[in-house]
Amino acid sequence: MSETVVTKENFQTEVMESPLPVLIDFWAEWCGPCRMLAPTIAEIAAENPDIKVCKVNVDEQPELAQRYDVMSIPMLVIIKNGRIANESVGVQSKDLILKMIK
Repeated sequence: MSETVVTKENFQTEVMESPLPVLIDFWAEWCGPCRMLAPTIAEIAAENPDIKVCKVNVDEQPELAQRYDVMSIPMLVIIKNGRIANESVGVQSKDLILKMIK
């Protein structure tokens, strides 16, 4: 499965109504650590069809960043059944991210 770009317009459908666990990557184009984490997020999306991977550009979607109290990026949020199940800030290893989801 590929990464889904999430906006305030499709957030409800893509994230809150998803039957799968959702990994949201809050990021920005100018963020070096976000660019370091991007290949890991892409690998997780490609290798795990049982996880929905979404990306939110905080510069383009400030309402979503504010909704999840994003103060630093990259920030990862795990949503299960419409609720926050886990979150982390900063670059994380693939193994740690997968453990956060499971």
